[in-house]
Amino acid sequence: MSTIGYKDWAVDLADVGAIYPFQGYEILMTILCVVFWVGWHRIQFKRESEHLEKARELGDKDKVARALERY
Repeated sequence: MSTIGYKDWAVDLADVGAIYPFQGYEILMTILCVVFWVGWHRIQFKRESEHLEKARELGDKDKVARALERY
């Protein structure tokens, strides 16, 4: 099975050109990778912001004092 359209490799590879799979899909794959990359950074930013907000709440001096008074 060939993804580049050649049934037989008995050709002069200098005349063939690109011999990697999925040729012609470079732009589509680049766009998909950029979308994935930006989406991943967005998700990470959101999760880390939530984590930092929880840490900020735990570091509130009044809340710490109230928590210590209970015990």
